Amino acid sequence: MTEGVQDGVRIGLSAVVMTLKAGQAVVLTTPAEDGARALPFGPFDPARDRTFERALRDFVTAQTGFRLGFVEQLYTFGDAGRASPRATPGPGRRREVSVGYLALTPDAAEGQVHDARWDAVFDYFPWEDRRRPLPTDLAQGLIAWAEDDEPRLARVRALFALTPDHRWNEERVLDRYELLYEARLVPEAWRDRDQVSTSNLPGQVMASDHRRILATALGRLRSKLKYRPVLFDLTPDLFTLSQLQAAAEAVSGLSLHKQNFRRGVERTGLVEPTGQMSSATGGRPAELFRFKGVDAQTGAAPGLSLPAQR
Repeated sequence: MTEGVQDGVRIGLSAVVMTLKAGQAVVLTTPAEDGARALPFGPFDPARDRTFERALRDFVTAQTGFRLGFVEQLYTFGDAGRASPRATPGPGRRREVSVGYLALTPDAAEGQVHDARWDAVFDYFPWEDRRRPLPTDLAQGLIAWAEDDEPRLARVRALFALTPDHRWNEERVLDRYELLYEARLVPEAWRDRDQVSTSNLPGQVMASDHRRILATALGRLRSKLKYRPVLFDLTPDLFTLSQLQAAAEAVSGLSLHKQNFRRGVERTGLVEPTGQMSSATGGRPAELFRFKGVDAQTGAAPGLSLPAQR
């Protein structure tokens, strides 16, 4: 990637733009030179760009045709030895530093340019969808990698909840990806060593270090669901409670208990009925609700509980 140069460091900006489409959490991607998919990314030029965010907005629109709404900074990625940020070739050997951002939108608008598209997030992290069994090959690969190493085995069991004694923590997306990278169970771990795996490894590969950035974003979003009303940044203005639950399940990868979820929504006071009915549910008409918004005086607006089915 081509980034700006500042004091021997090349700075790149990456955007994780997420929404819901056809009942799935999706992320905006662009094609990379090696044929893999990439997050929208581009340079920060200290001589030209006044702020990181302005540069981010400009190149995302130029690359994808999509205009960003609210964005927040995720993390600065600067580890050596990954496909990015690795030292650049030549005598300068500048370190590449990538600053990741998360953006949410309620609209998976069509009409992107330059082969940009919306991809299902779980295509990149199939193990994060706990509504389906953990892929057998993945579980076997993790156990084989841990072998008789108890600390390794304990990490595997805890992060992937392989035994009834361990509870799945949906927020630890990055930790699971990093463990799979360490175990060389994702293609990027082989690519970064200039090797090719002979195994069929889970999940679609992403260019550079972008799957790591996407893992960070998904973990951040799942965490924020519980203490901020971010789910409503992904939903239309009017929705049924079933649609709201489906949105929460699409992000969390959990099957939620219907009645407990609805009771939790009612306790928060985040939504209000509109008096309108939706006939698009395929069955009995369902009442439409709207998000009430943040309290104008206190700014308070809690998140939603995620009562998983047992």
